[in-house]
Amino acid sequence: MTQLIYVADPMCSWCYGFGPELLALLDTLPGAKMDVIMGGLRAYNKQVLDDETRTTILGHWQHVAERTGLPFNSAALSQAGFIYDTEPACRAVVTARTLTDDDTGRAALAVFHAIQHAFYAEGKDVRDTAVLSALAVEAMNKVEGDDSFDAQSFAETLVSPMAMSDTREHFEQAQRWGIRGFPALLLVHNEALHMLASGFTTRDDLIATLQQVQQA
Repeated sequence: MTQLIYVADPMCSWCYGFGPELLALLDTLPGAKMDVIMGGLRAYNKQVLDDETRTTILGHWQHVAERTGLPFNSAALSQAGFIYDTEPACRAVVTARTLTDDDTGRAALAVFHAIQHAFYAEGKDVRDTAVLSALAVEAMNKVEGDDSFDAQSFAETLVSPMAMSDTREHFEQAQRWGIRGFPALLLVHNEALHMLASGFTTRDDLIATLQQVQQA
């Protein structure tokens, strides 16, 4: 049984770019289990995005677009007074992970990717509780079955002290593992953690590294 740990942030542009490569890898590992851990790229940030930082971030987005061909929409980033706080989006993934109790990680990953698409491709404000709840429930119901979850109940859990505490624990776990950049994909093998990806990595390179570790 292949056990993976994915450490990332929904509002990390290279994590967005990595998404198709990760899904392509998982297609080759139908029995794999994956733990989705939130890294907290800009968690708890309170500074309004200034023009210089916005330009820098949009430059990063352009690099990801050129490398991956994925669509980008800067509408959310261009809002007046936008604060790039990634904690709410991370908390939505943590909440989905808790509510689904899915050890394959597919439901949490579906929510993660839905938030990414909404932010990067559609320009939605994924710091908003209502937006996050609608996105998460739609993604979870596609995985778990229609009407398994509703947005109101999800929103209540999302803003709970437990969800906030659990999310902080994710950030602290990533730090304990020494992970400072995202995305990071780890393999649990022989009771040890092995890095398969630190930053954007193609499916073929992921497979090659995975096989090297398993055969060592």
